[in-house]
Amino acid sequence: MRCGVDTGGTFTDVVMADGRIAKVLSTPDDPGRAVAEGLEGLRPELLAHGTTVATNALLERRGATVALVTTTGFADVIEIARQDRPSLYDIWADRPEPLVRRDLRLEVDGRLDATGREIEPVGAPPPIPEGVEAVAVCLLHADLDPAHEQAVAGALSASGHDVSASHQVSPEFREYERTVTTVVNAYLRPRCRTYLRGLSSLAEEVLVMTSAGGLIPTGDAADLPVALLLSGPAGGVIAGSAAAVAAGFEGAITFDMGGTSTDVCLVQDGVPEPAAGRRAAGFPIRLPSLDIHTIGAGGGSIARIDPGGALVVGPESAGAEPGPACYGRGGTRPTVTDADLVLRRIPADASFPGLGVLDVDAARAALAGAGASAEGVVAVVDAAMERALRAVSVERGVDPSALALVAFGGAGPLHACALAEALGMAAVVVPPRAGVLSAVGLLCAPRQRDLVRSWPTPGDVAGLDEALSELAGRAAALVGEGAEVTTSVDCRYAGQSHELSVATVQDFADEHVRRNGYSRPGAPVEVIALRASARTPPVVRPEDLPPVDRRRARGPCVVAEPDCTIWIPEGWAADVGPDGSFVISR
Repeated sequence: MRCGVDTGGTFTDVVMADGRIAKVLSTPDDPGRAVAEGLEGLRPELLAHGTTVATNALLERRGATVALVTTTGFADVIEIARQDRPSLYDIWADRPEPLVRRDLRLEVDGRLDATGREIEPVGAPPPIPEGVEAVAVCLLHADLDPAHEQAVAGALSASGHDVSASHQVSPEFREYERTVTTVVNAYLRPRCRTYLRGLSSLAEEVLVMTSAGGLIPTGDAADLPVALLLSGPAGGVIAGSAAAVAAGFEGAITFDMGGTSTDVCLVQDGVPEPAAGRRAAGFPIRLPSLDIHTIGAGGGSIARIDPGGALVVGPESAGAEPGPACYGRGGTRPTVTDADLVLRRIPADASFPGLGVLDVDAARAALAGAGASAEGVVAVVDAAMERALRAVSVERGVDPSALALVAFGGAGPLHACALAEALGMAAVVVPPRAGVLSAVGLLCAPRQRDLVRSWPTPGDVAGLDEALSELAGRAAALVGEGAEVTTSVDCRYAGQSHELSVATVQDFADEHVRRNGYSRPGAPVEVIALRASARTPPVVRPEDLPPVDRRRARGPCVVAEPDCTIWIPEGWAADVGPDGSFVISR
């Protein structure tokens, strides 16, 4: 009676610890309705959930009305942003509109210097205008000394306001990123809190996946929804990396192609690549996450001819409503799924959950109406996904020829062999239950907490080990007994503006060579931030799930499974690994 539930843009997937799976159409207007439908009246002991509610609310601008309280003179930091352009050669590209209107950016007196020493006492918080649903508080240098911010946030909370304070959300230096992350948290909190509380009736205990790949209680998730922006994709990376290791590959790229998007992540030494932060909807989110690269290419991505006569696929998606033309739900525009069906990569008699047998004639008509060929649609979407794979491997100095491509999601195994061939990769691994692997990853994920703090004296590391030990102890206490804790430091050469996370300061030069191709022997190394991650062993592991019956297959052939379809091209053969994965190679 434990289950993992992943809510995607097209399908909501449920995997029970006894091996049962369910795949139902998502309900964007009320995602919890699809979760309840997938559980079919069961009330599990534990529900591990990956949610898109935070991501969709940010993308669709359906969050709360937010006021920002900041230090005098810093009200426009969220609009001034950084010097870099969102698209270097596109003169029409704009930064996203700030989430806080100019009249709701309020200032408070008080000042700390760059070491956290008080220069001017903090003033009383300003009155909050009517109609504000949430307040973000981000004061100068609160990452070094939160006393001023605690005073302001405490006074506002006592007045009945829903307050997100930067020292609790993102206690790291860089005012712009810290401010934006705190504002996004305040923007998402009312909507996400309502949704997550609504899930509590569906299970005895509900845990939610964070962008960093660990589970936290719903109460913590409701307080920190900005940590959920990669909630669903992180589950797939966790399970995908485990499948790669089980198949004998310590290095891999996880390739999750769903209905709306494709998510890829580099795995090295069996560990998914971490990141100190990501961008979401154009905003920098300064919180620990897995380094997942996402593009708008999925089975539901719509194909069209642009004004220049070129075939374009995505990022617009048909989603679950109306869905691809072949779903028979009113869709008339051609998608990648329609192209795969016409090319017979999906059997003509295939039946999708909640849809019945797919409509091949509708797929052909949609492609013809748009003036697109099925072969052309597949070639274009494959090229986009190949660029994504190169972005997390070749562009980071990693040779893909030694890596496996772990393919999952409803559409991933249909396109994986072509992508692996294009990059010269070692093999394709298709795990058991590949179509619902993100839900498997949620079920098998650890409880985890990630903490970070700024280091106040970048050029002086005296006391660094003690500070790391203290941070590790705090993280372990949040997770509970049996926690395994890892620590890392963010380092850079003096004068650089960006840093790398490494296990120890001594590892920095080698990592700099791997990422940038050179090092600077003798140059001083600065420590910017300290990190600690505590996790408990998962209660359910992928190998604990019942085996899936698979047989060796040789291409060209289609292997149809309840949750996904696997295309094995001519010249490729699929062997069955010890964990039941297909290991497909030439």
